Amino acid sequence: MILRASVAGFALAVSIVGSNQALAQAEDGGESPIIVTARRLEERLQDVPISITVFDQEQLDKRNIVNPMDLATYTPSLSTYQRFGPEKGFFLLRGFTQENSTAPSVGVYFADVAAPRGGGGTGSGNGAGAGDFFDLQNVQVLKGPQGTLFGRNTTGGAVLLTPRKPTSRLEGYIEGSAGNYDMWRVQGVLNVPLADTFHVRLGIDRQTRRGYMHNHSGIGPEYYNNVDYTAMRLGVLADLTPDLENYMLFRYSNSDTNGYAGRITLCNPLVTTGRAALTAPAACAQIARQNARGDGLLDVEINNPNGFQKIRQWQAINTTTWRASDTLTIKNIVSYAEFRERASFGLGGDNFTLAPPMVPAGSPLIGTRFMYATISPRGSQDNSRQSTFVEELQFQGQSADGKLSWQAGAYLEVSRPLGFSVGYTANLLNCIDISAAHCFNPLGAAGSLTQPMTKDYFNNKGVYAQGTYKFSDLFAVTAGIRYSIDHMRGVGQTTRILFDAAGNQTGRVCFDTFRFQGPPVNGNPTPLPVIDPAQCRNEIRIKSEKPTWLIDLEFTPTDDLLFYAKYARGYRQGGMFFNNIGLETWQPEKVDTYEIGSKASFHGTVSGNFNIAAFYNDFRNQQLAANLVGRANSGVVGALGIVNAGKSRIWGVEAEGSLLPVEGLRLDFGYSYLNTKLISITPPTLPDTSPYALILPGANAGADLNYAPHNKFTVTGTYRLPLSSDIGEISLGATYAHTGAQNAATPQTSPLYRLPATDLVNLNLDWKGVAALPVDIAVFVTNLTDKRYPVSIGAQYASAGYELIQVGPPRMWGLRLRYNFGE
Repeated sequence: MILRASVAGFALAVSIVGSNQALAQAEDGGESPIIVTARRLEERLQDVPISITVFDQEQLDKRNIVNPMDLATYTPSLSTYQRFGPEKGFFLLRGFTQENSTAPSVGVYFADVAAPRGGGGTGSGNGAGAGDFFDLQNVQVLKGPQGTLFGRNTTGGAVLLTPRKPTSRLEGYIEGSAGNYDMWRVQGVLNVPLADTFHVRLGIDRQTRRGYMHNHSGIGPEYYNNVDYTAMRLGVLADLTPDLENYMLFRYSNSDTNGYAGRITLCNPLVTTGRAALTAPAACAQIARQNARGDGLLDVEINNPNGFQKIRQWQAINTTTWRASDTLTIKNIVSYAEFRERASFGLGGDNFTLAPPMVPAGSPLIGTRFMYATISPRGSQDNSRQSTFVEELQFQGQSADGKLSWQAGAYLEVSRPLGFSVGYTANLLNCIDISAAHCFNPLGAAGSLTQPMTKDYFNNKGVYAQGTYKFSDLFAVTAGIRYSIDHMRGVGQTTRILFDAAGNQTGRVCFDTFRFQGPPVNGNPTPLPVIDPAQCRNEIRIKSEKPTWLIDLEFTPTDDLLFYAKYARGYRQGGMFFNNIGLETWQPEKVDTYEIGSKASFHGTVSGNFNIAAFYNDFRNQQLAANLVGRANSGVVGALGIVNAGKSRIWGVEAEGSLLPVEGLRLDFGYSYLNTKLISITPPTLPDTSPYALILPGANAGADLNYAPHNKFTVTGTYRLPLSSDIGEISLGATYAHTGAQNAATPQTSPLYRLPATDLVNLNLDWKGVAALPVDIAVFVTNLTDKRYPVSIGAQYASAGYELIQVGPPRMWGLRLRYNFGE
């Protein structure tokens, strides 16, 4: 099947039209090639034997791409995991998942440096942050393992965000945007050449927007899923000598929102045992209230009195490039970053109250609120705070005859905690102020307040070499190898605080009560009381070291036609999470990828490009999420754990193209077909002392992997009106994006395990150079049909007796006005 699809693709590449964003609009109105850095060198997109999707800043603006979820909408094979919101979302590529605290399966790089690491139980850092999608040269999505040249080993791919560097021109712009949901955005960029060899570029992006999820509880924020961020960037480019360049980049972002809200949509009225017997009836009552009000998918009911999410990060990157000779260039990249997060949000989307049969009829506790599981900081401390230092030395060269081009280097990443990451998680409690541990327990022994305190240490090293040898103008081979050594150390001292119904603290025990027990009482082990959390200290160390490699054969019969066949090995390091008792660690995963593809460009009356790739992945020891169902009276509500699957396989086809059929009209399209299967999985065996009664993996043997839709298709048409330059350049654009149905869990964990297919339509109108003035106007609409659709599910039906979903953004529209100045 793969061979047939690829042969058909080769024929199409020769005889049909298209390619992704391989042609960019040049200043003279013609088309110029897109330059990418997929192999850490500047190359023409059509010359790189990698499946790549590229968006320049103009295309990002027209599609209103401002966060990772937006980018995934328009990119074949790319998805996002956004259980905890788009700002904490992870990229997923070709069926390669990333769950919670696992290392990225898709590496995100800003200015050639891996995104700063974060921490915490809900996954933070490692991705594209607020304000990262402005003033960019382009965004490149590289598909398949990128374990040779890039800093972190990944199995799925990489997303490269390349900022615009300072130039020798005095220029800039000021842009203002306004739209529905009280959206306001201001951007400004100033580029100043202070001298012939010293240039500075300063940018700022500020956006606010009211949330689209309406909270009807009367407690806490009225709206969730809002936007409120400030991002700033400063670039300084100095040509120290004709052959020595230094580029310094500072960036800062601060996002302060109400957080992300889930909507309860399903409950199990028949459950009678375990903790679900307490939460399921309350969820059924909440659904009844929602139905009585006539709520829609954008209405929620959450009783967190102080919901918020604050993410702040900054980074300094210095890149020094020395052209030592005509055949040797030496580059050094050094970076330091800090990431901090403070968040308070409910994991269950709940506004639960006690009612029979949870309490007897006539009980004074009837109507008392309690929380399923709500996370909050402790006082002014951070849920996550981490620093990341990166040092990379590169050597790039070529032979005197130009047949061999090569690069080699060494990579070091050291990530250290900025103190303990500390928070509280309220389980089945009523809390007036979680951050101050002001709670009481209306449910007796069932409720407790967990205080996680963790420190994560990462040390990642790698050495690599890769080269391309041209046997002739027709044939070339590329080979590369890397050896990675990954260390991780974690320190945890998590406790549980117990309360009575009056709000008095009745004791504190170690979270892992099965390691810290006193003498048996009536035949049952008794948790030891804790005075100092340090009594619960636990330290874990894990290490993995693996080689990764690739070999690629290239055939270039003409300058406009490329065929390639590639084999690559990828791997992703293991990890740990302290609060999954007895299942704190997981092992590395590895994949063997086989890919064949072609890239074709054509010119003439009709011009364009067409790229196609077919791939097969043999996946072993895959890291998958699992729902950990807590035992009754264990003090553990449940958890999302990570287990290593036995084996998976993934195969698929990707095709992307651009076509200029007539003057003024441009068509861009992309399509991907994914066929994934979890071949085997054997969950770990739980001991009798485990606080968990059951492990429910997030995927079933024989079923599709999660967040891997079979079909994904996007097409964009842009028409430039034939108008005089005295009027300006007016273009109309429309985008249609289809994402097929996809698994997000299993039937065992949730009846809502499958997300439905979605079809989104976006429109935009751009008027550049209004009346020959340096003014641009744009109007945009996303999700034109105002479709309401889930983007993830909680997968907690088995453990909590009810289910919740997160909902994608409704129709958004806005107007942009830009004033350009300078040369």
